[in-house]
Amino acid sequence: MSGLGGQDGLGGQDADGGTVGPVTDLDSEPFFAGLRRGVIVVQECEECGRRRFGRLGACPYCGTPGGTDVEVTGEGTVHSFVRVHRALTATMADDVPYAIATVELDAGVRMLGRVEPPEAATIGARVGPHLVDHDGWTELRFAPRP
Repeated sequence: MSGLGGQDGLGGQDADGGTVGPVTDLDSEPFFAGLRRGVIVVQECEECGRRRFGRLGACPYCGTPGGTDVEVTGEGTVHSFVRVHRALTATMADDVPYAIATVELDAGVRMLGRVEPPEAATIGARVGPHLVDHDGWTELRFAPRP
């Protein structure tokens, strides 16, 4: 899956102070198009039914070629996280502190995303999707759920 754009390839802000968005390809476009529509899209194997993220040419579990894009709720549990207190780049200085978590979705896949507020990121915490619209793209973040 392609990453975020930017001179350092790590995202951040462009010269005008806007958040740099993803550089999509054939595999990542269905996910980002789904976010723009307000849904989370993962790939499901037509043979064994297991789901995966990101998209692959064949199922890593049973080897069946292809897969079907399906929408999932985005609800899940924080598996692990890091809380960042030092900006990676000068353009990200206003973002700290922030938390990035690996979230085990109830749909059976793991995804990475920010947890807001950052102090809500704890292992085992229940979270749900929080979609953030930027100029020309939508970002998946996570927020606490009861």
